Amino acid sequence: MKLFENYLKIFAAVMMLFLTSCSNYLDTEPITEEATSLNSGIVIKDAANAESRMNAVYGTFGSGYWQLDYFLIGDGQSDNAYIGADNPAVFQYEAYQMLSTNSQMKGDWNDIYNSINTCNIVINFVDQASDLSATRKNEMIGEASLIRALNHFQAVQLWGDCPIAKEAIFSISSANFDAAFNALFPTRKPVSEVYAQIIADCQVAIEKAPDASNKFKANKMAANALLAKVYATMPNPDWAKVIQYSDVVIGGGYTLLPTFDHLFDSAHEGNAESIWEVNGNGWSSPIGAWNTFMFLGTDWKKFNAPSHTLVEAFANNGDAQRLASTITRANVGWSDSYWPSVDYPFAYKMRETNGNQNFYLARLADVLLLKAEAQASLGNISQAIALVNQVRSRAGIATVDASSQSEAIDVILEERLMELAFEGDRWFDLKRMGKAVEVLSKQKDGNGNILPTATNINQNRLLWPIPQDKLDANALLTQNPGY
Repeated sequence: MKLFENYLKIFAAVMMLFLTSCSNYLDTEPITEEATSLNSGIVIKDAANAESRMNAVYGTFGSGYWQLDYFLIGDGQSDNAYIGADNPAVFQYEAYQMLSTNSQMKGDWNDIYNSINTCNIVINFVDQASDLSATRKNEMIGEASLIRALNHFQAVQLWGDCPIAKEAIFSISSANFDAAFNALFPTRKPVSEVYAQIIADCQVAIEKAPDASNKFKANKMAANALLAKVYATMPNPDWAKVIQYSDVVIGGGYTLLPTFDHLFDSAHEGNAESIWEVNGNGWSSPIGAWNTFMFLGTDWKKFNAPSHTLVEAFANNGDAQRLASTITRANVGWSDSYWPSVDYPFAYKMRETNGNQNFYLARLADVLLLKAEAQASLGNISQAIALVNQVRSRAGIATVDASSQSEAIDVILEERLMELAFEGDRWFDLKRMGKAVEVLSKQKDGNGNILPTATNINQNRLLWPIPQDKLDANALLTQNPGY
């Protein structure tokens, strides 16, 4: 009887939480939405409703995480950019002094898990659509599964152990009580379990997602590309799997564009090198791309000013093509300890200011360099360097060589720096290759002085804290070490 009473209390608490607000964990949609349909157990009633839900899934790429913070984390937190601008919460990213109360970081958690929940609605309920073909239902499940995998991949890299979200809860009954409770009050799952879920979702995408002809949609080849990166990033990387999935992509008909700048000039969207790109399609579309304004322009000090490390890498390699496509300069009304006001540098890969800016989630050069990393990690130095030189040849610069595994890894890391700058990769590359503390503790300002904030980096700071509001709302969550 006592156990039954406790369950009633928990049930009442959960019901109250759902009735008064969205979930503190996922910020899911309230159970009062579409009340008539939900009263009959129908969430997605027809094809039009299903397509609307699928558009909402892609619309999550217009969130603050994917339009801004993905690049602040991947580049601004690293040594290829000074994070810049004037947001005190964002300064904590660059200074490796993240607080659990950081509002920007809290927003990142919400954006990532809201995206996952939006995917879950499609995955859980698209079979209810009455006039939708079985083929299209499967495609939607494949697309949503890959986007769910991508977001869980972001979460596990940022926070380590983290919740796995697979259920979208709209109402509570005795039949779904456990699922509802677990969604509202999740526990952090071990990294190994999170990666297992990511891999499983990618496999669903390989089976069900559309083919690679539409590069603006989650597709089968994009799932292979994500798996290559996942197997390289997970604890105890499986380099054979990295090569396996990289080879599927490399053999998939993609080619490096002869002109590097065509990747970013907006005249070659969905090009032969693109595997998957987020499609900014104007202000009235699901993704009105606003990210360009965050990185480019002289009207206010922007985020992610190119670093001296990046500029010097291009200069040391005689890399004029990628330099010109990656960095532009202008005279501005400010200066700082990094750059003077004359010829101040800006990130230049995102240039469109009309809401149409695209950005890549996967492209061939990234996969070639991932395969090179796998080959080097297995001791196959010549095969690794041949892949690096394939990328360098497109850039019109001299080939390189390496005489040891460690030297090959350094060569690959620098090549990824120059090839993928301002595409959200550098922070994750440094962590994956075990170089983050070593490299980031040596960052310098414009006068060659070690940045005071560089001394804050340590192993604990390679993961973020769990947001304090999530801890306060859920006693089952625990904090990361060092916070």
